Amino acid sequence: MIIAEQKEISEIINMVGDHRKILVIGCDTCVTVCLSGGAKEVAILASALRLAFRVQGKQVEVNETTIERQCEIEFVDSLESMAKDKDLLISMGCGIGVQTIAERFFHLPVVPALNTKFLGLPEKQGVWVERCQACGQCVLDKTGGICPISRCSKSLLNGPCGGSQNGKCEINDEIDCAWHLIYERLKALNRLECLEEIMPVKDWSTSRDGGPRKMIREDMCL
Repeated sequence: MIIAEQKEISEIINMVGDHRKILVIGCDTCVTVCLSGGAKEVAILASALRLAFRVQGKQVEVNETTIERQCEIEFVDSLESMAKDKDLLISMGCGIGVQTIAERFFHLPVVPALNTKFLGLPEKQGVWVERCQACGQCVLDKTGGICPISRCSKSLLNGPCGGSQNGKCEINDEIDCAWHLIYERLKALNRLECLEEIMPVKDWSTSRDGGPRKMIREDMCL
């Protein structure tokens, strides 16, 4: 899922500027799970903004709502009645959600209340870790289901660097060496022969080198 965290309240207040009718919008999917932009977080932010503006002596109307997904137009469309009399929309979704709302409400300023961090999973309560960089060229079949692009600090494709020691990364000894993890996983699967295959130089054109990416399923297009 997409992992994000809330910006400092001072930064959000600064983005509000002179706007006086605000709608804070949450998202019920990824950012709800990582406790950054669900209904609870929307309510807390809206209350904090009201209090801050009251202290500043400003008359600012702060409304709040949460939709199922900010990354799909059909759900963003449901905001029309609430957004029509507002002069600023604050998105508590990921960067995709911010842009989707901005495209739908072209003549309204839309600002982000969150910083989008990475694609990851919950390791334990309150802790999320990166697991994927969406590089567009998955090699998990060769590495025992452990991603060397996101989990190796140097994104190496053919074994560890010379700096890893005792299963830890030379960049940070609190980080497990991805290639140590890959070795142990392949060993457990009796597939160590996979390490004998030399993977070619990474083709980063499937990542970001070619500009914004698009995937088209012809069989699903109307």
